[in-house]
Amino acid sequence: MANAQAPSSVGPRYWSVPVGRALIAVVPAVIITFNRDHSAQLGLLVFGAFALASGLLLVLAGPRTLTVTTDRSLFLIQGIVSMIIGAIALGFHAGGHGFFLFVVSVWGAVTGVLEIYAGIRVRKRPLPAKDWLFTGIGGAVLSLLFLLLPPNPVVSVGLFGAYLVFLVVFLPIAGLSLKWDAPRQRRSTPANVAPNDSDSL
Repeated sequence: MANAQAPSSVGPRYWSVPVGRALIAVVPAVIITFNRDHSAQLGLLVFGAFALASGLLLVLAGPRTLTVTTDRSLFLIQGIVSMIIGAIALGFHAGGHGFFLFVVSVWGAVTGVLEIYAGIRVRKRPLPAKDWLFTGIGGAVLSLLFLLLPPNPVVSVGLFGAYLVFLVVFLPIAGLSLKWDAPRQRRSTPANVAPNDSDSL
């Protein structure tokens, strides 16, 4: 039984984290979608507020809802990075389009890679592995597109808005899937099996 898998590397209340991340993304997604002003300043303000709030959520809720130490560390780092970059974006919201591209690209690359790695670690557990992989890939792709697309503020801010819409649609599904799957997983897993770091490698 050394290779037996625990029901998940997340606790029973982790489902509230992706749902909370989606709720945080709703307001900036609406602002960008229904605002004709797609300036870099608006982008920095919206991104900064989103990154700061979502990072705070990960810092406060992540360690309490994850059951594996390495996963806690990964999401704690992700939250701290988001808070720092979000605060920088808000503090320098007049930094221009180049600065907007830079901060979002750095944020998407760092947090995306961390979440992809977290998903790969628990790849034998479909939930939450596929959710972390999808959101991580989404951030990494956003970062890559910001580097490759022509430097146009309307395109860049609109693309970030599209990323937020992706989170608003995908994360509630991911969170509720975890919530509904938890009772079945608890019934099908032996009581003496507990998650640990070695199971995820």
